[in-house]
Amino acid sequence: MQHKSKRLLIHSAVSGVMLAASTSAIALVSNSALAQEVSTFNSNALSQVTSVSQLSDVQPTDWAFQALQSLVERYGCIAGYPDGTYRGNRALTRYEFAAGLNACLDRVNELIATATANQVTREDLATLQRLQEEFAAEVATLRGRTDALEATVAELEANQFSTTTQLTGEVVVGAAGIISGQDADGNDLDESVILGQRTRLEFNTSFTGSDQLYTLISTGNFPGFSDVTGITEGELAFTQDEANNVGLESLLYSFPLGETTEVVLGFSGGAFYDYTDTLTVMDGDGGSGALSAFGTRNPIYNLGDGAGVGIRQQLGNTLELSLGYLATDASSPLDGSGLFNGPYAGIAQLVLKPSDRFNIGLTYINSYKASDTGAGSSRASFARFDEAFFENLNLEPVDVPTISNSYGLQLSWQISNNFVLGGWVGYTNTRLLSTLGGLLERGDSDIFNYAVTLAFPDLGREGNLLGIIVGMEPRLTGTGVALNPVAAANLIAANPDLVLPDLGEDEDMSLHIEAFYQLQLTDNFAITPGVIWITAPDFNDANQDIVIGAIRTTFSF
Repeated sequence: MQHKSKRLLIHSAVSGVMLAASTSAIALVSNSALAQEVSTFNSNALSQVTSVSQLSDVQPTDWAFQALQSLVERYGCIAGYPDGTYRGNRALTRYEFAAGLNACLDRVNELIATATANQVTREDLATLQRLQEEFAAEVATLRGRTDALEATVAELEANQFSTTTQLTGEVVVGAAGIISGQDADGNDLDESVILGQRTRLEFNTSFTGSDQLYTLISTGNFPGFSDVTGITEGELAFTQDEANNVGLESLLYSFPLGETTEVVLGFSGGAFYDYTDTLTVMDGDGGSGALSAFGTRNPIYNLGDGAGVGIRQQLGNTLELSLGYLATDASSPLDGSGLFNGPYAGIAQLVLKPSDRFNIGLTYINSYKASDTGAGSSRASFARFDEAFFENLNLEPVDVPTISNSYGLQLSWQISNNFVLGGWVGYTNTRLLSTLGGLLERGDSDIFNYAVTLAFPDLGREGNLLGIIVGMEPRLTGTGVALNPVAAANLIAANPDLVLPDLGEDEDMSLHIEAFYQLQLTDNFAITPGVIWITAPDFNDANQDIVIGAIRTTFSF
């Protein structure tokens, strides 16, 4: 959609925008500024005006102004911006005035060519001749510039990617290493440095000008550190363990319903944050902003993924409502799967916007078999009841059904242009729906997380970002889930050497402390060094703190 609109705007700038109504339109800027005018021209529509005096920055100081004013009023041959100005309040230069003259010359020639010459008086022809003589040099120069610009646009149109699709991309190359620390079991971690990448190609297609078909193709080879640390605390946001295999990551289609409603259909790889405001400047989805997954956004937003639908509704200027439903196994025909019979998550969020600088978000998420936020301790997710859990008990894996209700409070307060205070609090209550044949005692679990974020945008130069994040990743603060005593005794009797898993709560406090500085060296190139410090890994004071250093390089096009 953006590609198409840019192409049309450039074509308009050449063919009729800048004080011209014919195919040989003349630019209104100097040669050194011409390319900048075309590349930065925005989507403000231009309207025809009928008087030179409507262009507020044209000064009526000599006979030439009066003469051109008279011609424009009779033949309507100059176009201007809707507010009747050009480039602020600056007066017309001789080149700009010559452009207006050229437009009137083209208009008169058009009338003569269409056998309507009787509409042109002898006096106007004489005036045009005099003006043309006085501005001959400027008109000739501008015609040459316009010819060159039209040739450039023709070449761009001939080599464009698509008339309906804009192609963008992002390559993230990260070097990271564990500086010190111990894993969840208290073993010392290897102090090695790894180098990985995540590559994305985005196709943005529009069929009507207001809709968008979004296709994300991605690959990567960066698994992160959770496999060696045994926890997801401190995990980096740009991990993508695809072994460099290319695949479809996301396919979405969005379109408006009226002026205040947007609908997003997720066919594959949908997420709540595709249509829900996460209210944090740290959320760059791994390519920018926070280095860690936890620092990117409130972890409860990660409970939903897959296929479904989302709606974003503006309620006046101060309220925004987001609703959504996502099914994880929507494409599977197996029992316990599909769009409505398998794992799902639904979201409702209300954002209050008392001002442009102060926003508050209230979030509720209901999920089934989707209680893994991808952050926090090993106990803070029922994803721990995986194949490894049953393997340790010498049992065949079985399905573990759970249902969760999550609540979030997010805040973003832009105190100044260069300082944003933010943060969130998240709470999840998860209920085990089965005893797994008497193995477990059903119960509820309470999981909390919170963060305070300090952001300093444009620090040093435009596009830079200094970020500091202090918080607690998801922690299991209380649980009624436990191994059934009878079942546990039978397991021990059958396997005397078996070590039963601990299903209790996280007893100690663990903090996530992160700092990074994103250096935006060019519009398409950024380097972000940073450090992540996890105290008491896996919420166990006996484990040595983990310190992770990382340098992220982001290329975008």
